[in-house]
Amino acid sequence: MGMDPMNTLFIFSDQHTRKAMGCSGHPQIKTPNLDRLASGGTRFSNAYCNGPICVPSRASMATGRHVHDIEIWDNSRPYHGETPSWGHRLMEQGHQVTSIGKLHYRDTKDANGFSEEILPLHVIGGVGMLFTIIRDPMPVSKKFRMLVNEAGRGTSTYTDYDKDITEKAVAWLNEEAGKHNDKPWTLFVSLVCPHPPWLAPDRFYDLYPPESVPWPTDYDRQNWHDHPAYDDFRHFFGTEEPFDEATTRKVVAAYFGMISYLDDNIGKILAALDGNGYTDKTRVLYASDHGESMGAKGLFSKCNMTEESTGIPMILSGPDVPVGKVIETPVQLLDVFPTLLQSAGVKPTAADDDLKGLSLFELALRAAPDRAILSEQHSAGAKSASFMVRKGPYKYIYHVAYRPQLFNLHKDPQERNDLSGDPSAAAILAHMDQELRALLDPEEVDLRAKADQARRIEKGGGQAAIVAGGSPGYTPAPGETPVYV
Repeated sequence: MGMDPMNTLFIFSDQHTRKAMGCSGHPQIKTPNLDRLASGGTRFSNAYCNGPICVPSRASMATGRHVHDIEIWDNSRPYHGETPSWGHRLMEQGHQVTSIGKLHYRDTKDANGFSEEILPLHVIGGVGMLFTIIRDPMPVSKKFRMLVNEAGRGTSTYTDYDKDITEKAVAWLNEEAGKHNDKPWTLFVSLVCPHPPWLAPDRFYDLYPPESVPWPTDYDRQNWHDHPAYDDFRHFFGTEEPFDEATTRKVVAAYFGMISYLDDNIGKILAALDGNGYTDKTRVLYASDHGESMGAKGLFSKCNMTEESTGIPMILSGPDVPVGKVIETPVQLLDVFPTLLQSAGVKPTAADDDLKGLSLFELALRAAPDRAILSEQHSAGAKSASFMVRKGPYKYIYHVAYRPQLFNLHKDPQERNDLSGDPSAAAILAHMDQELRALLDPEEVDLRAKADQARRIEKGGGQAAIVAGGSPGYTPAPGETPVYV
């Protein structure tokens, strides 16, 4: 595909589930700016993260490599530039690559693949959350239940941080972008909403009266997935007991409000792009690092293999992008690497030949029905590894410790009918297992992750000390002190 090299604005959010946009058919959520971006470009309706937790997902997206390949298993094994990223490749060819906002890497002192990092957020102390890698026996994150109970109307260090990120992004487009006209620039703006704490500013919370928000899919206990992997998950996050109706509606309203707040900030950034005359010479990519269960199937947070958790929004807009198109071919965050290089007119190196991602520009023009998308989870509620493979209509979930799951998402988009025990689906089950094992050896990968985590647990003072120290629930915004519970 012939394309002129061009600037790219890559807007990334945190914990935005795929269906939570007006353009993806949500009946209530107001996202006018993302909707305009989608109507003027291409929306990928089956996009996935490659690991549904912040640090692995972001490292995988940066490097274009699977979590198990780069061995960034969890939120206490941060990326520090050791595997080349798309940013490194762009900088090698003389392009300006600016980051504004959350990275969740080890430290700004590392060569992370950016010409500059503005307002960066990295893991706590360069180490991160060791609590999340205690897996047997599984501890309980008491802080998480507190975050749900405290959800509602208000502001937080995260909403303040997004305001600052947005202001810095607007300022960069106003004052700095014009200084980099020799080669196309790439601006990575990484916002933190709608990641908890779930507090939405008044104007956005008021868009969603709690009594009017839709009840989470299958939140009533009799509809929860009867599977030990999800029992482990609920135990870790302290959500084995359902929240009462008022609390549930309040957190859903806050989550929706934070998405509209996110959308409003995106609108300000797009307005600055337009106001500076860059719209016709800049491509815009929007995605999120993972989704959010938000009560569906009795689950909250990410870290599981449901569609709510692994499914992310993905929108591409700008010159050479089909207008008003919706692509059903499954795509993934690994596709970001070749997409950003192609947009800037940079060719991958020979060392990138084994990357699994495909350019979204190419996928917007031609279907790839035989793609197999992989996501994997090795911490935070997963007693042993869980792997997800999506291919065609089918989604296969392989839990190393437990029985597998199989869903036909075309017929069963809510994942209510597990086909893994259906004799008529045995051939499909076997085929999907072969697809997984063509990508990796799940048992070997699980052992490798656990061995690496055991070393870090010992270095961190041992399992008992880490559990006793508790969890802060989330990485604090710059300048905020973590509060451990």
